Amino acid sequence: MTRVAILGAGAGGLSSAVELGRAGHEVRLWSRNEATIRPYEERGAVPYRGVLGEGSEKLSTVTSCLDEALASVDVVIVCLPALAHEAVFAYLARSGCSVPVVLNPGHTGGALHARAVFRAQGAAAPPVAELSTLTYVARVGLDAAVHITCRAAHVRCGALPGGEAAIDAAQELFSCATRADDVLASSLANVNLVLHPPGAILAAAWVEAPGHEFTFYVEGLTPGVARVMAALDEERLAVARCLGHELPPLVEEMALIGTVDEEQVRSGSAREAIRAGSANREIAAPRSLRHRYYEEDLPFGLGSFLALSRIAGVPVRTADALFALGGTLLGRDLRRDGLGARELGIEGLDGAGLLELVGRKR
Repeated sequence: MTRVAILGAGAGGLSSAVELGRAGHEVRLWSRNEATIRPYEERGAVPYRGVLGEGSEKLSTVTSCLDEALASVDVVIVCLPALAHEAVFAYLARSGCSVPVVLNPGHTGGALHARAVFRAQGAAAPPVAELSTLTYVARVGLDAAVHITCRAAHVRCGALPGGEAAIDAAQELFSCATRADDVLASSLANVNLVLHPPGAILAAAWVEAPGHEFTFYVEGLTPGVARVMAALDEERLAVARCLGHELPPLVEEMALIGTVDEEQVRSGSAREAIRAGSANREIAAPRSLRHRYYEEDLPFGLGSFLALSRIAGVPVRTADALFALGGTLLGRDLRRDGLGARELGIEGLDGAGLLELVGRKR
């Protein structure tokens, strides 16, 4: 039995708590938001339904006190949006956290960001592993139950040099975690980096218009959106290739995860494969611009990707255009809000320096 602190009580944190609790681990669930955590504090359990079955999983601890969640644990799992990472990393640094930390997911650049924040706090970073994608597709219902429509069959798990203990912990807790060569591979295998920005930006008029509801991955994935998505994916693969990784295209990565069907992938249409995926089929589009597809995937996902592309020396016209449009759409400078080279701790590095930092040589 492993004593696990799960930081975050959104769909990912709740799903992790259910699966790890069912597996016999001692789970402590934390959220900084008292309104979010209250239903689970009152129950002492997380109600769930979907691919893991249906029931209510009792937990060791449910709390809004981070010190209580962290006391004497063996592993910390961070299941939070990227925009919440910096504050949590800083708290972990100040509290002297030395146990393995697993970012589920790491988004794009999660482990690099953690290293930079710990260094800024004057603390040595613990072993940190990042997962390329959240290990579940899930949504939280109005009844506070987490509805899990997919449990990933495969996600990439990378760590910076010295992070082996975190990879071991991730693989012990999540059987789908597959060791990646380095954190560049895990970061650039983040499917949300490609899946969300094109549709979010190109559908913004309907998102802002009152009374227009549609499914993001089906009705929102028009032929034009699919073409922009394909162009962005080609840029992602080019950056990965320049940094020493041959990653599969988006729909092949999604097939490994289990969110699209391999038969559909073999049909040759990425758009139809994504639209047919049962895990995402019923997910609604955002109802406002205050949604993580905008607030997270643009300044943090695309922001990190652009920083890596600059160091790799690969032109990424589609990503640049989406980032610029996203900033105009939201009315702010996304370069100041998200993750750039400075926040990732890679400012001033060239390709060779970045590869050396992540423990890889050309």
